Amino acid sequence: MNRKEETLQNVVIKFAGDSGDGMQLTGQQFTNNTALLGIDLATFPDFPAEIRAPIGTLPGVSGFQLHFSSNKVFTPGDIADVLVAMNAAALKVNLKALKPGGKIIVNLEGFDAKNLRLANYADGINPLEDGSLDNYEVIRIDVTKLTREAVKDFPELGNKERDRAKNMFVLGYIYWMYNRSLENTIEFLKEKFGKKPAILESNIKVLQAGYNYGDTTETFTTRYKVEKAKMKPGLYRSIMGNQALSLGLIAAGEKSGLEVFLGAYPITPASDILHELSKYKSFGIKTFQAEDEIAAIAAAIGASYGGALGVTATSGPGMALKTEAMGLAVMLEIPLVIINIQRGGPSTGLPTKTEQSDLLQAYYGRNGECPMPVIAAATPSDCFDAVYEAVRISIQHMTPVTLLSDGYIANGAEPWKFPTTSDLSPITVNFKKELAEDEPKFQPYRRDVKLARSWAIPGTPGLEHRIGGLEKQDVTGNINYEPENHQHMVNIRQAKVDKIADHIPLQKIEVGAEKGKVLVIGWGSTYGAIKSAVLQLEAEGQAVSHVHLRYVRPFPKNLGDILKNFEKVLVPEINNGQLVKILRDQYLVDAKPYNKVMGIPITKGELVDVIKKML
Repeated sequence: MNRKEETLQNVVIKFAGDSGDGMQLTGQQFTNNTALLGIDLATFPDFPAEIRAPIGTLPGVSGFQLHFSSNKVFTPGDIADVLVAMNAAALKVNLKALKPGGKIIVNLEGFDAKNLRLANYADGINPLEDGSLDNYEVIRIDVTKLTREAVKDFPELGNKERDRAKNMFVLGYIYWMYNRSLENTIEFLKEKFGKKPAILESNIKVLQAGYNYGDTTETFTTRYKVEKAKMKPGLYRSIMGNQALSLGLIAAGEKSGLEVFLGAYPITPASDILHELSKYKSFGIKTFQAEDEIAAIAAAIGASYGGALGVTATSGPGMALKTEAMGLAVMLEIPLVIINIQRGGPSTGLPTKTEQSDLLQAYYGRNGECPMPVIAAATPSDCFDAVYEAVRISIQHMTPVTLLSDGYIANGAEPWKFPTTSDLSPITVNFKKELAEDEPKFQPYRRDVKLARSWAIPGTPGLEHRIGGLEKQDVTGNINYEPENHQHMVNIRQAKVDKIADHIPLQKIEVGAEKGKVLVIGWGSTYGAIKSAVLQLEAEGQAVSHVHLRYVRPFPKNLGDILKNFEKVLVPEINNGQLVKILRDQYLVDAKPYNKVMGIPITKGELVDVIKKML
């Protein structure tokens, strides 16, 4: 059979099926395979909100989108070139995300009468037969039947175990389609199922059967290839946001010489931080799964008071429960890192869907005047640097710090170049060991030039002191209810946070000139979409620039000057308009919002349209 090979620059694949079909594993394996080839990529796992929605239903659809390219990749792609649909529900949910003329690979068994009914198709309607897919290239494969045929020589496996391997058939077929080797997935299977030989051998056989099906049938007359991306030399790995965040905490612990203590209560999508850090006991990492969110942060505060790096991780609902204890940490003025992996709200909201709607909570969501620095991660790999910086600020300025990520960043993946120890800025810890010459008695709220108080470990002779949530007298730390003292302490706690702006980098322009018609300013996970859109418009000759904020409180000192250099300011956010309110308040700028609150990311295409209307 004569087949052509075509080289592509960009490909977006969406794997979709029931939450039991293994689409996340399939996507992750293809991602790892792609990363090993040096091809740039970005991923977007799309989990169902239900723990186990009914099989075959629309709420039960699980998806994994992967964008890979020989060019630099900033987003998981606006629209898919290929959709793998394991059942009718997966097709119905994801068809709108497939480009016209795109390829649809369907598992025929997932389109029987039962699956069509569960996917809410009208009686007698089958999208594979009614002409509704005529604008697409549909490849029909009886994946379930072929999988069972491939494992017929394993009588010890039941039908349930046999059918679980059908995602390996799809993966093998896609590997053939994009001219890939099976070796890295075979090694993965050996590690995962090495002690279960029947499951191991059956999965390998199904993987090979999918590859051979592509090789021996005429479903495609063309195979595809994507060349390596031009990336800086170095050692890379594919990394997800929560993994990078965990490694950043470990690196910060090593550079500061502090033990890392994580107090956490499981909550989607932050739980993986607890899981990941628990693997690193050899680095002195201590993880504590508390009985609730309040106990988790209280334990972390106790760890910081005792001289460790206290960390707690949660999502929006957990942040709501932690707020009183966050106020305590502000009052105590001790280091603490509070990680919020944002998700759709309010209440329990959309547990597995992304949102940026906790910014105002991070800014103001505590009782009283309770200022706290806020840092935002922009991409999965950026989580490493962002949390490392959050630790540095927390320790050197003696303050709790909120780090904002979200479900899109936490579960997404991209290539990450390993940093070396010399790449990391120092984190200096100066525990107070003794009284100063002019200090006859320990004064716990005596401040340095950063307005930070000293960090004294309990039990240090001569440094006994009282802590608690009641208002402190300046310098002495004694309980004090005087009106003038409270005014002074409110002001000085705010001034301490404001003064951090003297110790962070000035804001840089990510893309574009220093002056122009439109400035697009963002924070967090909108980074990729904004950067891609602005790069396209800049290439078209438009006077558009992009600024992305890591330091959200306080802002970099030159941000106001940057804003003044543009005729219009656009603020895209996955919320109902939060950063735009703060910018208007602090800089009196007529910034315009672009808001999308649908549980999915903003796309490059929609931003291009919005920006063009402002030009």
